[in-house]
Amino acid sequence: MGFDLKLLIQNIGYFGIFAIVFAESGLFFGCFLPGDSLLFMAGFLASQGLLSLPILLLGCFLAAVLGDSVGYAFGYKVGRKLFQKEDSWLFHKKNLLKTEEFYREHGVKTIVLARFIPIIRTFAPIIAGIAEMNYKVFLRYNILGGILWGIGVTSAGYFLGKSIPDAEHYLLPIVLGIVVVSVIPAIMHALKKN
Repeated sequence: MGFDLKLLIQNIGYFGIFAIVFAESGLFFGCFLPGDSLLFMAGFLASQGLLSLPILLLGCFLAAVLGDSVGYAFGYKVGRKLFQKEDSWLFHKKNLLKTEEFYREHGVKTIVLARFIPIIRTFAPIIAGIAEMNYKVFLRYNILGGILWGIGVTSAGYFLGKSIPDAEHYLLPIVLGIVVVSVIPAIMHALKKN
């Protein structure tokens, strides 16, 4: 018996969807949750009348933005303290300096684009907090990313369900395609480094 995302969404309802989006957007353990495919499938279920699209869009947007903000606050308040101790295999002060420099140069792009890359989307706001990215700038691009990801991916699932007859027959390949496309940037980056 395989994993059924449609059944999962129907069982967890709005609260569960929003909780997953929130957790994946900024809590360490959220990095293993199915964000992109969850949003897409929830949008599709809204197109079938099983969920309310306005509630879904507003809730996913708010959960994404709040999750990132909590991740940022954690990084800002707790993350920097990890680098104040003696260097360990994971926390080196030189890495903190590199992170601060990276966020000065690429922080705005990172906050928006990270939304579309699993695992990275969870850690980007935490690292932005550690790097002390200006919160007003962070929030502005967090909101933009929340719109593009939380509303955009959910809407894509909705419009696919409305525009393609018998779209449920194509859901598995589409969801698998979303998963593959979302991990390609991370794989390409890893290959470039080697």
